[in-house]
Amino acid sequence: MVTNAKGGCGKTTLTTNIASHYARLGKNVRLFDHDSQGSSLAWINRRPEDIAKITGVDASKNSDHRLTRSFQLRVPPETDVAIIDSPAGSDITELSTLFQQNDSVLIPVLPSPIDIHATAHFIKALLTTGRARQKMIRLAVVANRVRKNTLMYHSLERFLFSLNIPFISSLRDTQLYAKAIELGIGVQEISTSRNKVDKEQWAPIIRWLDTPVVDEPAPVTPLFNSYEQ
Repeated sequence: MVTNAKGGCGKTTLTTNIASHYARLGKNVRLFDHDSQGSSLAWINRRPEDIAKITGVDASKNSDHRLTRSFQLRVPPETDVAIIDSPAGSDITELSTLFQQNDSVLIPVLPSPIDIHATAHFIKALLTTGRARQKMIRLAVVANRVRKNTLMYHSLERFLFSLNIPFISSLRDTQLYAKAIELGIGVQEISTSRNKVDKEQWAPIIRWLDTPVVDEPAPVTPLFNSYEQ
């Protein structure tokens, strides 16, 4: 699940790039878009026909009244990877109903005081809600649209490292993500030397997703070594 109660934090960026990564590996990927804006579904509809297919589910409403809600949101057994793009502005009670058993949860956060404050409250509520804790197997944070060596980024970094949950990577502020959304692809599907850094920044996220769950996963330092703004 990719989630944050704060809108505009980059949930669609994480959701679509995770989906495209596993689709490229030949996995059967099913993406549940619970956001009424349908950004992830619109991205799927723009995907070129000659690249790996991703199945999208409009989970924001019951589009077929002949089906029950639970049947519409089922995960078929042939699914290798199921991704939930949660709705913006959801409270924890509503969000808890979306959890499947043993979900991994990624929270994107932007480097702004408003986003840091909102995310802190969201994470606290998430970790203290019984139903979420029972079903959530692990939680991690990703910094999104960041610029190196800015005071605001360093404030965000201090906040994220202060949390008792993994802060696994930082994604730079680049128009490549907007281009990828427009084309219906992931940044790793863009053939250009310009996205070498983006592939490096995604590596810790993919490792975290692929690593078997342990009791206390070790946080990974964000990758900025090869990036010059």
